[in-house]
Amino acid sequence: VLFFVGLLELGFLIKLVEGTLDGSGDVGFDPAGLKANPEEYAKRQVREVKNGRLAMIAISGMTHHYFLTGKGPIEFITQIPNFKSCTAAAVETTLCR
Repeated sequence: VLFFVGLLELGFLIKLVEGTLDGSGDVGFDPAGLKANPEEYAKRQVREVKNGRLAMIAISGMTHHYFLTGKGPIEFITQIPNFKSCTAAAVETTLCR
């Protein structure tokens, strides 16, 4: 297992030996050819950063809610009034199976 995980680091090690390591984390693995259009690639990079920031805000919101109320997100949703009747109605009307 460690050997196969080590194979994943091969691109990094080659760049390290060649001295072309620039600290960006880019080891040249692009099988889908996403870097063909530099303008679109730059937009994708910005989208990825924004998506990561939004995910961090969402997780921090959930953890703060847990620390304040002592209830996790699933436990909190199930205690909303009429939640069970809403889900039952959705199943009965075939909106949800």
